[in-house]
Amino acid sequence: MKHHHGIRKTATLYGIGIVGFFSALHLSLPTYFNSSFLSTFTNGETVGLIYLIISFVTIIGFLSMDYILQKIGNLRASLILIILQIIIFYGIITSDSFSVIAPLFILGMSVISLIGFTIDVFLQKNTDLANTGGIRGFYMTAVNTAWVLGPLLGGMFITETNYKGVYMAAFALLFPLLYLVYKNFNNFRDTHYVKFSLRGTIARILKNKDLTRIFSINIVLQTFYAWMAIYTPLYLHSNLGFSWSEIGIIFTIMLLPFVLIEWPLGKLADKKWGEKEILAIGFIIMAISTGALILFPVKSLITWSVILFITRIGAAAAEVMIETYFFKKVDGHDPEILSMFRVTRPLSYFIAPVIVTVGLFYTTDLYLFAILGGLCLLTLWPILRIKDTG
Repeated sequence: MKHHHGIRKTATLYGIGIVGFFSALHLSLPTYFNSSFLSTFTNGETVGLIYLIISFVTIIGFLSMDYILQKIGNLRASLILIILQIIIFYGIITSDSFSVIAPLFILGMSVISLIGFTIDVFLQKNTDLANTGGIRGFYMTAVNTAWVLGPLLGGMFITETNYKGVYMAAFALLFPLLYLVYKNFNNFRDTHYVKFSLRGTIARILKNKDLTRIFSINIVLQTFYAWMAIYTPLYLHSNLGFSWSEIGIIFTIMLLPFVLIEWPLGKLADKKWGEKEILAIGFIIMAISTGALILFPVKSLITWSVILFITRIGAAAAEVMIETYFFKKVDGHDPEILSMFRVTRPLSYFIAPVIVTVGLFYTTDLYLFAILGGLCLLTLWPILRIKDTG
């Protein structure tokens, strides 16, 4: 009986990995081209404003998820969100009006984050504490495989003047995603979700110093991702003159560490090392390599591929340790704390544009990488003060 239960649980985890892959591929295909797509309709300031609105809408969505799960359950919420995303993306690919595309784009980028949240709940329910690192590492490897493929495939679907192909491809992926969620989780049973209180949840997080620290560390990591997603492709294309197909190759190489090292590091954190040591090393690598980008203001595909690859070695190590640490601290009965944890991502889309806007008063585009490197270095203070879970 126990043997069959183990097989069933393993099959469920593989199912979640496949669902995560399709969800991430839908998101990753257009991500590094979104800001350039929007800039064909409007100026850079408006693009920045759109990202701020996306952050605001997504945060409201995350804070509403506890109520939604209580009312309709995680499976139904997931299916409804995917159907809504299908409608949104159909509107994006069939319209040429910015007044239509802008609100749909805002909704679409927010909804995909909420779909990711529902997948998190599926995964959280099927994770046991002793193997948290290995399970999170496996799931994140599946997701990050999609992130590696996304820029490469996305670059093939667009031309210098037409971005619609990449959104058509992302739209097509939603149909297998809808089927896979229903097929894998039609027997999913929700836990009893406690009533959400924003003030109470924030108080619980602040009361636990280690949770507070891991939240602050994650905000910096998510700010790093937001910064890189919005500004790096624009810098490479507009300032250095890389073509979109070249940028697709650079980003594909850049993202390989997420596939190669997260699963092994997750298992290592479970069995041998604590999360704190790997987390510190990850941010040190991020800080040094990101700051070093100011030394290479030249158009060299190999140079930028290698250095951005090194930045992601650090980011991948940091990401899997943050996820492992958090999910060892929080169980499946706390969707409200998970909501707050996922809020750090849209919050970073507020923080990154603000830092860039202020930074440009004092320096050039290139030297913004030095500011980002310095921000990564600041995480060592909270990292060295957290207590390992092992």
